[in-house]
Amino acid sequence: MVTWEQVVVLGSALPSVEESTSYNTPALKVAGKTFARLRTETEGALVVMCGLDEKEALLASGEAAFFTTDHYHGHGSILVHLELIDEVQLGEMLEDAWRIKAPAKVRKLRTVVKN
Repeated sequence: MVTWEQVVVLGSALPSVEESTSYNTPALKVAGKTFARLRTETEGALVVMCGLDEKEALLASGEAAFFTTDHYHGHGSILVHLELIDEVQLGEMLEDAWRIKAPAKVRKLRTVVKN
């Protein structure tokens, strides 16, 4: 099971990430923009930004880790059950979400770090 603390460690490996809040819940932001947020709503889960095509594919995969609610219909984000996802897959999702929200100059820092 992945914990919020592990989410923070994974996200913090990316340039310019800060632990913050969004809607009064723990969140990860880049350049002041949220790319992941821990929900405290009844069904819980982690909200991770993604493209609508990626969201469709994840939901169609049938993996129990991924779901959505009516509130997120048509929104570029997926809900993730932390107890059902492995750390490697979540790390990849967080990096993709970070790329969506990070400004170009910050994304370039990731390219430099990876090379």
